[in-house]
Order: sequence, then C-alpha cells, then structure tokens
Amino acid sequence: ASRPLVSVYSAGKEKNAVTVTLPGVFVSPIRPDIVQFVHTNMAKNHRQAYGVSLLAGHQCSAASWGTGRAVARIPRVHGGGTHRAGQGAFGNMCRGGRMFNPTKTWRRWHRKINVNQRRYAVASALAASAVPALVMARGHRVENVPELPLVLNNSVENTQKTAAVIDLLKGMGAYDDVQKVKDSRTLRRGKGKARNRRFVQRRGPLVIY
Repeated sequence: ASRPLVSVYSAGKEKNAVTVTLPGVFVSPIRPDIVQFVHTNMAKNHRQAYGVSLLAGHQCSAASWGTGRAVARIPRVHGGGTHRAGQGAFGNMCRGGRMFNPTKTWRRWHRKINVNQRRYAVASALAASAVPALVMARGHRVENVPELPLVLNNSVENTQKTAAVIDLLKGMGAYDDVQKVKDSRTLRRGKGKARNRRFVQRRGPLVIY
C-alpha cells in the first residue's frame, strides 16, 4: 500500500507547500500498552538507592527480662536512673526500635527492557504524534496547526533570532501550545522546591531539525 503524504511548508510569508511521502514510522501500529510498559520501566533506571542505617534502632544495650515478671518478653533497655531504662527496645513495635524489614540498598532498582520493545515503543509514540485526536487528548493546543506532523523546509534553520522563531510559530498556529506552557509554570509541591526543581510546567512543541 502507498504511504500517505505530508505537506512541507515554507517559512516565509508565502504559504505554498510541496508534498512528500510520510516516513514509514508514522504508520507504525499504535500500542499504548507497550509505550506505557517501556516508559514505566525506563523511568526506574534513574532511581538512586536508599535505605535506613544498619545501626538504626540497635544503638542501645537491651535484653529481655524473660518470663515470670508479668511483662512482655521484648528486649528492655539496661540500667536505671533514666526514663529510658526498662523501656522496650529493638522491636519494630517499640518506640525507638528499628523498622520491620529494614530497607537495603541492594534492592533491584533498575530494569532491563528488550531492545525490540524499546524500538517498538519509540515508533509507536512517533506514530501517535501524527494523530491530531491523540495529540489534542494529551492537552496540546494544536487546533490552528494546519497539519500533523508539521514539516517546514530547510530555510527555517537559518533563523537566528528568538523573535523570528516566535513569529514563525504564530504564523503556523503552533504558538498556542507554547503559551500554554508559559501559563502552566507553577511551584512544585513538596521538598523538590529546595532541590533545584522549584518549578514545574507542561510540555510544549517538540522541534526536530
């Protein structure tokens, strides 16, 4: 079967366009399940190991009082002269004790993903980016874009000024998505604000050249 065509627009004032054959990757099968699986597992490869201290909850001297004293057999802190003496220790049910099953750094943090699955996911995601309904369902403002994917000719690469690029995006109807990104910039929730991740914002147009 012949592949569909895509228009190549010029960057100037004139809106004449030539048509070329759409690359085959844009007619790949769209498989959200594979994309989600690959994305979820690849995201795990950036995680850093964490775990509680090996000494946590055991940095005191304690032993059980044994049976016959009408108290639970949990280890109790030695000594006297302080409130801490006689208190339960070590157990996960004790105040100041260690947690149940302390977390270790040798957990399996990372995931291997089949190369074919990774390639399939990239092709599938690219194909989905050429379906306006799916792109708009993601929240992108592409109502005024003449075509997806939007292809411009090579003269665009000579653009030197940001203002010229903004005018180009406005002329192509793609600036609405940029404006959505600017309007969405907001403070991150949680501790990330103090860790050089202060702001969050939506994703805008992806420029490939």
